[in-house]
Amino acid sequence: MNILLVEDDRTIASGLEYSLKQEDYETLVCHNATSAKDVIHKKITEIDLCLFDLNLPDGSGYDLCQLVKKQHDIPVIFLTAYDDEVNVVMGLDMGADDYITKPFRIRELVSRIKTVYRRYNRQPQPKNTIEIENIQINTLEGKVYKQGREILLTALEYRLFLIFANHIGQVLTRAQLLDRIWDVAGDFVNDNTLTVYIKRLREKLEDDPQNPTLIKTIRGMGYKVGE
Repeated sequence: MNILLVEDDRTIASGLEYSLKQEDYETLVCHNATSAKDVIHKKITEIDLCLFDLNLPDGSGYDLCQLVKKQHDIPVIFLTAYDDEVNVVMGLDMGADDYITKPFRIRELVSRIKTVYRRYNRQPQPKNTIEIENIQINTLEGKVYKQGREILLTALEYRLFLIFANHIGQVLTRAQLLDRIWDVAGDFVNDNTLTVYIKRLREKLEDDPQNPTLIKTIRGMGYKVGE
């Protein structure tokens, strides 16, 4: 795996580069946003995963994440000194796949890298059928089944659940969900309406809607379906 590492602290960068190589990862190291952008423009197709420090002397990891996601669908993990909800949610909204707070152990970072990369490289299921636990989605029919029994969903409920199904194991923020279902059937969906639709989906799909295990709430971040 080729990893693009962007970290302005040269000591940290050097340590990470050495540790990642011990795990058989090849690394491209940049110490500022300018050099990182140059690498992204020239070698994006050779990169499998990106590790971006959030605060750089001439830019931010947010900007680099947006640049990468516009050019290539590869995972991005943020390295941040801030463990507050605002920065985490902002990073996820920008398209990041995960974040890790400094200081961290190299084993934890390697574990995150493997998890995110595995998520990207899962064998795709047949396009007309998606299975999540005991739920089946037939995308050709636009129908959802639970243990073989059809569950009647409205157009927006179906669209919302399909968004989750297409992002298994990924935390989706409320802003990301609202952006994706904004104009389905011309309906206006606001934050309160989203809460109602999440509640309805749980009532229809969960074994115990009061203790959901299918559509999980990730406190301060958003929602997640699957691992």
